[in-house]
Amino acid sequence: MDSARYRDLFLTEARDHLVAINQALIALEHIPRASQPAAGAGDGASDGATRASVDALFRAVHTVKGMSGVMGYVAVGSLSHAMETLLARVRAGEEALDGEQLALLFDASDALEAAIEGAAGAQESALDVTSLVERLQGRASVVRAMAADLAAVAPGGPALPAGDGVAVHVVLEPGTILPGARAQLVVARARTLGAVTAVVPDEGAMLGDEFDGTFALRLVCDADDAAIEGALRAAGFVQGVRVVHGAAGAPRPAAGRVAPDGDADAPDAAVPRTAAPRPDAEARFAAAWGSEALKAPLQRYVRIDLRRLDQLMALVGELMIVRGRLAQRATLHADPALDEAVSEASRFIGELQDAVLGGRMVPVWQVFDRFPRVVRDAARTLGKDVEFVIEGREIELDRSLLEQVADPLVHLLRNAIDHGIEDPDARLAAGKPAAGRLTLSASRERNAVVIRLRDDGRGVSRARVLAKAKALGLVDEERESLEDEEILRVIARAGFSTAERVTELSGRGVGIDAVVSRVRALGGVVDLRSAEGEGTTFSLRLPVTLAVIPALLARVGGESYALPLTHVTETLQLSRGVVRTVRGREVIVIREEVLPLLHLRDVVGLPGRDAGHDASASHVVLVEMAERRAGLVVDQLVGQEEIVVKPFDAVRGAASCFNGATIMGDGSAALILEVGSLL
Repeated sequence: MDSARYRDLFLTEARDHLVAINQALIALEHIPRASQPAAGAGDGASDGATRASVDALFRAVHTVKGMSGVMGYVAVGSLSHAMETLLARVRAGEEALDGEQLALLFDASDALEAAIEGAAGAQESALDVTSLVERLQGRASVVRAMAADLAAVAPGGPALPAGDGVAVHVVLEPGTILPGARAQLVVARARTLGAVTAVVPDEGAMLGDEFDGTFALRLVCDADDAAIEGALRAAGFVQGVRVVHGAAGAPRPAAGRVAPDGDADAPDAAVPRTAAPRPDAEARFAAAWGSEALKAPLQRYVRIDLRRLDQLMALVGELMIVRGRLAQRATLHADPALDEAVSEASRFIGELQDAVLGGRMVPVWQVFDRFPRVVRDAARTLGKDVEFVIEGREIELDRSLLEQVADPLVHLLRNAIDHGIEDPDARLAAGKPAAGRLTLSASRERNAVVIRLRDDGRGVSRARVLAKAKALGLVDEERESLEDEEILRVIARAGFSTAERVTELSGRGVGIDAVVSRVRALGGVVDLRSAEGEGTTFSLRLPVTLAVIPALLARVGGESYALPLTHVTETLQLSRGVVRTVRGREVIVIREEVLPLLHLRDVVGLPGRDAGHDASASHVVLVEMAERRAGLVVDQLVGQEEIVVKPFDAVRGAASCFNGATIMGDGSAALILEVGSLL
């Protein structure tokens, strides 16, 4: 199998399982220790929660192990197998899951993530997980004893009837779950190499209680010894494989272990071991494999390469442009049949667009669920206790947009924990609970998705920000205070920081700058609200998708511009009497509300209108961003359309108020205005 073809798919699925692993570990950590003895020994609801989390953890680790086996990733397989073995002992009640074991599993989870990323990057050979595997097994000495035991087993094996081919003796690992089923998997792997003419004990007897994981088979094939061993080990849980040529195999000791050649207690070599299975063995086997704890949830979805969805979306975008051109052409011909055909085609293209866009939407929990571990680790690093809450997990966002907003959120989370939430002593002194509260939420507001991160920490120190801003010459010396919008603009400047110390998490003055830059590049805006002593809230307002957005088209100086409709509240004719001048700046009075008035002609750098121009022929578009509103004067309103967003690379020196471009129905281009930059 060409594993490179499936590497990306492996990585995608493995990351999902890593999320499940971390969720289960965190859930276990929050269950009182008293209810975390060996699974099943606790009491009530807590014991049920412990068992459910252990089962979820076991399933995720087990699945990763199976996937790594198929892909041939040794380090991932070894580590996940060691984790699975530890969890199997916990599930069987043989071992308690205390704080030390949980810490070990957290370490193993981190190492597993590194191993998965390394394997997917073809760098697995550089990873050494031996030490951690031995810690998980808790038995480095036992491992050596197992090796010695295997060496003792090697000379002998179950007696096989004479025949062609080679005798293959197999020993499963001690503690293998359902050894009979695993042995049958090994036999099935052997059959992929050639004809299996004998199996001792037979496959029915393997299901009995007496089966100890040691068996032999006779295999007729052309494969060499290494290929045979490799194929059988790939079945998993195989401790040793020995291929014997030209012999019927050694006798089997009465104790169930393979004995050295010539053991007097061995059964007749010509008679295979035929221990009868228990009458209920088949039912027990079926029940064990049918255990709900071992079943993975049925998949409702088919994984699709995101590039295929991008390609589909690009094609739909081109169809939408063609639809606009057809509609314009149709208006030139008074042909009812043509109009009807264009209308029907438009409807189908619209439905296709909705279907493709729907296929790109994913719930935000796919990114949000990665954060509890980040918060936990960051809080522990700083000696803080943080209660992390996620709300609105099912809100959907375009997949590519959601992935790109993950890094900005990590910046904000770490910043909140480091600089927002106080130390426990400081919180208690301020009359707050010792544990800080950090809430990450998503909500749908009109045609946008708003992601908010709210903490109940100390809030932004306006005095310190103002002092630093004055020192850097960012504000006038006469300023006595800063509004929230001004604070955001100041702290979002590259290199700005009021932190007294630089930690592993923040303080270098690059976080907010990166957050604002990335969100603006996505067509969104960042808003800040902070109250000293009460906390800070960052709001990221994002378009639902980057591909197609509803927009209002307007013209100025013969050029077309698109305003995202999510920021447009209303339009009106610029009539006399509504424009005033306040402190030398034009404002517009709408229903007793005074709003600043901007001229799009000035914003984009076009020449002014002639002195004799009738201003009442112009229009005003009222735009808003968060709680900020303004009027934007344009020459002409063209109409409302769904536009296809095209990447836009501004030339040097161009106005910085655009974040994309689109193709109009007549084939001309229109720039998309970034409303946040106007306000």
